[in-house]
Amino acid sequence: MSEPLQPGAVIGILGGGQLGRMLSIAASRLGFSTHIFEPGANPPAGQVAAQVTTASYDDAAALTAFAETVDVITYEFENIPTAALDLLEPLRPIRPGRRALKISQDRLVEKAFLSDLGLKTAPFAAVDDAVDLTEALAEIGAPAILKTRRFGYDGKGQARIMAPEDSAQALADMAGAPAILEGFVTFSHEVSVIAARGADGSVACFDPGENVHNDGILHSTTVPARLSPSQRSDAVLLAANILNALHYVGVMGVELFVTPAGLVVNEIAPRVHNSGHWTQTGCAVDQFEQHIRAVAGWPLGDGQRHADVVMENLIGADMDRLPDLARESDTAIHLYGKAEVKPGRKMGHVNRVIRPPR
Repeated sequence: MSEPLQPGAVIGILGGGQLGRMLSIAASRLGFSTHIFEPGANPPAGQVAAQVTTASYDDAAALTAFAETVDVITYEFENIPTAALDLLEPLRPIRPGRRALKISQDRLVEKAFLSDLGLKTAPFAAVDDAVDLTEALAEIGAPAILKTRRFGYDGKGQARIMAPEDSAQALADMAGAPAILEGFVTFSHEVSVIAARGADGSVACFDPGENVHNDGILHSTTVPARLSPSQRSDAVLLAANILNALHYVGVMGVELFVTPAGLVVNEIAPRVHNSGHWTQTGCAVDQFEQHIRAVAGWPLGDGQRHADVVMENLIGADMDRLPDLARESDTAIHLYGKAEVKPGRKMGHVNRVIRPPR
């Protein structure tokens, strides 16, 4: 795709969750329509998209028909089966590209990629069996975290090893899946950079946000983050380095630990990111519009922040607070249209503008 998409073009989105929903809303503001491909029935994105295909990722006929209706394909999550991408790639451009997906789908591959760029990560080692785990613990030490190499999110697929005697249970928790052992990193707080790269190679980064997690799930993101000017600059340059190395097109989330020895990369996510939701209230062009601009070949927004914001996820029973949240001033509510409230389920989020004391 050499020319920018014109209004009226169709953007295909793999995945119909809340990120796909917000991407669809952003696309519609720019005059595009969206076609969602999602295995589950009645997805949140389906409530706002022009078209939805409900089919599994191994349905070759459905994937082909989907591709024939769209001008470009993007995705809202990274664990898309390789076979589906193999089928789609010859039919339509996929943005961001396959390499970013391949790297982010495997924690070991991701850590190796970041290390090869000269970036700091937690110490790590591959673990396929008990012998590997014993050797890795001898090298890295405890406490450490054993994680599945693939398909983990929101704290799932992880087991803490506080002492060597915890290793057998941790390995059992992996249920035979290939794993990676990561050493603990001593850090004061976590920040993330939401960065974008356009089809023309231009890069724009939003201000780093400071993240707080509860039970492995993001609770809140605050901007500005507690960072020195040099740390802020390092975070943005680091993210740009990753995007350029991948020849990336789209928005990426880069999570970083702030340590006395500098910034340590925790992980990357080749998509719009939960910790970037604050941009909906804090910036003229938010992360969702930025991603649509990038994959459509449009110029990027500059990502400049015009307000201090705290984003808070609404998880499970937090929905009971909705009447009170609706009465708050300077608070924007974003609900995802999920029919059933479940513990640990992200139901929405709020963005609060933080006013300076008078």
